[in-house]
Formats: sequence, structure tokens, C-alpha cells
Amino acid sequence: MNTADTDVSRPNHTGADAGTAAMAEILELDAEVLHSHLSELTAWLGELSDREPGRIVDLGSGTGTGAVALASRFPRAEVTALDLSPQMLHRLAEKAAALGLADRVRGVRADLDEGRPVIHTSDLVWAAASLHHMGDPDRVLSDVFGALRPGALLAVTEMDFFPRFLPDDIGVGRPGLEARLHAALNGEPAADWTEHLIRAGFVAEAVRPFVIDLPAPLPAATARYAQACLRKLRSHLDGQLSAEDLAALDAVTDGEGPGSILRRDDLTVRTTRTTWVGRRP
Repeated sequence: MNTADTDVSRPNHTGADAGTAAMAEILELDAEVLHSHLSELTAWLGELSDREPGRIVDLGSGTGTGAVALASRFPRAEVTALDLSPQMLHRLAEKAAALGLADRVRGVRADLDEGRPVIHTSDLVWAAASLHHMGDPDRVLSDVFGALRPGALLAVTEMDFFPRFLPDDIGVGRPGLEARLHAALNGEPAADWTEHLIRAGFVAEAVRPFVIDLPAPLPAATARYAQACLRKLRSHLDGQLSAEDLAALDAVTDGEGPGSILRRDDLTVRTTRTTWVGRRP
């Protein structure tokens, strides 16, 4: 078990890289652009809970967008956010302090693949886009089961597919650039976590897909969100798209060029996220 350095008031820049900063930016912009989804999801979990949560754990919290949303939804709750990255946890600490939540939101550095840190028995565990990164998610779910009181909930949320932003007519001489981008990256179908929850001892309480379809015009942050997401996808596309498509994508994600996504006012956000809820008997 690794619970090293739970003091996140100071960032540790040793080993920090551009990838961590880019992912942190995506997480922050995601929460800003999709705030209505986050609000709807936390409200639904409140309806499913048998009582207002007093202790909440956020597994793989990143910059703490989920932890902050949960603390805001449940004003009496203490939230423990677990993440391996000190840079992410530093951002969480700054955000919690700025929102007046520092007394209720605590970051703990932990490697969940090494075992569960010592935490108090909890009323709700939240795992958003984190379980699929873990080497042995079934073991993690068993650990979560042991950390919940009877009747408490686990909520697992995963993205069914990466958000889409662009109009269909974008592409150099060939429309449909974003569709080809996603087709090139298609991997295994999204996991269904129901059986995993049952194996860990949970009762499968509910499964709910949230369809997100935000039409234009959207707030300015949407363009920065789209740019950050497409740049993230671009890093995996060499050899999978034609040179023409890669050049078109580079032009779209260029921050200064005339074809930059930052200059467009016709962006949309289309994606689906599914939440599985298990209850400890």
C-alpha cells in the first residue's frame, strides 16, 4: 500500500511533464463545459442514497472536479480525493481553497494499484473515468466494498466515446475529418461494469447513460476544450490517418491559424457517459 506524502499544499515538479498538464487542462475544461451533466449526475446519486452522505471518497480524482462537485452537492460531507499525481492534487488543493471547501475536501496521494489507503468507512465512493486505468479493477472494487458501510453506494462513470465537436464538413477536400479520426482510434467496446460490481459483492442498483448533446453557440471555454481534446487525440494518430487528414487536424488545432478551432462559433459537444451504481448490502 502506498500512501506517500499526503501534504499536497506544495507541488512537486520532479518528473512532471507536459502530458500531466495537458490532461489537467482537459479535466478542468470538461467540468466547466459539462457542468450541467455533473450537476445532474450528483443530484441523481443524492436521490439513490439512503441518507445524505457524510463521508465520500473520489478514486483517481485528477484535479478534483468530481470531489468539488460532490462537496458542493452534499454540504455536510467530507470528501477524500485519492490520486497518484502530486500535480493533480495540488490543483485540487488550490481549487478547494478558492471555493471555501478546504476544510471538507482533502487530497491524498495514493497508488490504487498498490492497495487501498487507510480511509474512514464511507457513504459514497465515486470513480469517474478511473477504473479502466487500473491494473486490477476487480481488486480495487473489492477494496471499495470493504470501505463502505452497509447501504452505501459506489458510482462508476465511464466515457462511452470521446467527445465530438466539429461540423461534418471539415476536411481538406474530403468532409468528415472528425468521423475518420474517431474511426482510426476505435478500440475495444466500452466496458460494462455490472458484472464487476456483482463479483465484488455489490447489488447492482442502477445503470444510467447520460447523452450529452450541446448545440451551438456554446461558451468560449468550449473551443479551448475542443482544442485540448483534439490535441490529445492527435498524439495517437501518426500512421493511422492520411497525411492530408493529419494536416487538416493540425490546422484545426492551431491556436493562431485562420482555420483554428478557436475561431469557430459552430462547435457542438456530443458524447455519452454511463454511470453504474452498486450498493453494499
